[in-house]
Amino acid sequence: MCDQDHFDDDLKEFEAKGMVTRRQFGVLLGAGIAMMLPQVADAVAVTESDVMIKTPDGTADGYFVHPATGTAPGVLVWPDIFGLRPSFRQMSKRLAESGYSVLVVNPFYRTQKAPTAAQGSATPIPSLMPLAQSLNETTQMTDAKAFIPWLDAQASVAKNRKIGTQGYCMGGPFAFRTAVAAPGRVGAVATFHGGGLVTDMPNSPHLQVAKTKVQLLIAIAANDDMRSPNEKNVLKETFANAKLPAEIEVYIGAAHGWCPPDSQVYNEPQAEKAWSRLLALYGKALA
Repeated sequence: MCDQDHFDDDLKEFEAKGMVTRRQFGVLLGAGIAMMLPQVADAVAVTESDVMIKTPDGTADGYFVHPATGTAPGVLVWPDIFGLRPSFRQMSKRLAESGYSVLVVNPFYRTQKAPTAAQGSATPIPSLMPLAQSLNETTQMTDAKAFIPWLDAQASVAKNRKIGTQGYCMGGPFAFRTAVAAPGRVGAVATFHGGGLVTDMPNSPHLQVAKTKVQLLIAIAANDDMRSPNEKNVLKETFANAKLPAEIEVYIGAAHGWCPPDSQVYNEPQAEKAWSRLLALYGKALA
C-alpha cells in the first residue's frame, strides 16, 4: 500500500501524464487500487460487462471483457483470496486490450457476491479464511466445468483456438484443475505466487495437471521459495517427466502477492516481467 510520500509522488506522475486527476486518484485508492498499470501498446478497443453464470451450485458473478470486434482466445482468471475486485478487473481489461476474451470470476459466489473482502487487499487474511476453506477440489472442478463452456458460448471467444487460465495465490491450484476439468480445451496454464500447487497427496494439483497437455508458466515469489525451496524442483521434475513445456522461475525480490496492483507488496518491475511472460505463453499456446 502507498504511504503519503508515495501517494504524492504517484499523483504528480499521473497528473503530469494526464492520466488521472487528484479526485480520480483518490477514488482509485479508496477502491483498493494502489497503482495504475502501464498502458498497453496498440491496445484494442474492448467491451466489458458484469455477468452472472449458472453453475450446479448456484449463480456465479463475474466480469467479462473482450475485444469490441472479432473473436479472440478465451482466458479464465482465478483471483487471490481477496477475490474479484477493481484490481482484477483492471488486469483483465488490460489482457483484453492485448487481444483476449477474459472472464474473471468470484470464486466465493456460493457464500457471498463480490466484493468479498471489505477492505480490498488490506483485509486481514484470517477474516477471509472461512471463505477460502469453503472451497475444495470438488468445487474447483465443478466451477471450471461451468466456466469453460460459458466462455465457449460467447460470440467473442475463438472456438478454433485454445483457452488459457491463470490463477493468483489460492487461485493457482484452481488454474491447474481447470486444465484437468477441460482436457483438450485448455492449452495454457499460468500461476503467480500460487499456493498449494504441490502437496504430498495423490490428488496434488501438480500431479493432476501433469496428466494434461498444456504449456505452463509458474512464477514463484522469492519468500515462498525460501519457505519451500524444493517445490520448484518437484514442479520441474514432474513436468519434465510428463513432457510438458513449463517455465518455472523464482522472482528475486518479489514477495508473495507481488502481481496485483493493489497488493501491499506490489512490485511493478517484477509484475511487469511476469506479465510479459504471460503474454509470451499465450502467444505460443493459444495461437
